[in-house]
Amino acid sequence: MNFLPSSTVLLAYSAAALLLAATPGPDMALFLSKTLSGGKRFGFAALGGAMAGLVVHAGAAALGLSALLAASAQAYGAVKLLGAAYLLWLAYGALRHGAALRFEAASRGRRSLFSTFLTGLGINLTNPKIIIFFVTFLPQFVEAGDANPAGKFLFLGLYFLCIGAVFCSALIVVASRFIAAARAHPRAMRAFDYGFAGLMSAFAARLIFTQGR
Repeated sequence: MNFLPSSTVLLAYSAAALLLAATPGPDMALFLSKTLSGGKRFGFAALGGAMAGLVVHAGAAALGLSALLAASAQAYGAVKLLGAAYLLWLAYGALRHGAALRFEAASRGRRSLFSTFLTGLGINLTNPKIIIFFVTFLPQFVEAGDANPAGKFLFLGLYFLCIGAVFCSALIVVASRFIAAARAHPRAMRAFDYGFAGLMSAFAARLIFTQGR
């Protein structure tokens, strides 16, 4: 199956994807707040919408990035360097602003599960973090001479979806306990920030070094 990356690449990608999935953002704020206000059903409805959005992002990235690679290896290399800059920006943001959770329970309006799903979909499709991730992060795990870049881009995108779905589902199940624990242990959250920044910086350095050879 030539759409599968090597075990080394997959292991590195898994670690990065898990940390990115664990980083608080608009999607996480939405489904946790929905869980607190409406119960697990509404949390999973919001998460389902976000996962549907990731399918769209993964498909678009597979088509667009593979077309870019076919058109210009130089332009593809530039995107990879942009990805390195993005990783350093993520590292800086984690150190500067931290990952402190600021979730609040949403109002208990009579919104349907379907409208909650659509809200999750809309927030994901317009989330700059996700858009930039798929445009700049995925390319560093697919080499310019790859025989099947579209297959690998699609696999990596959907694999990220699976990692995020499993992690976020676990958060929904323990939403109230997770938020309370995070607020009660700011030092543990700060340690997460440093670990995240370190890993993102290492990936950026690896990418810059590879491009410079």
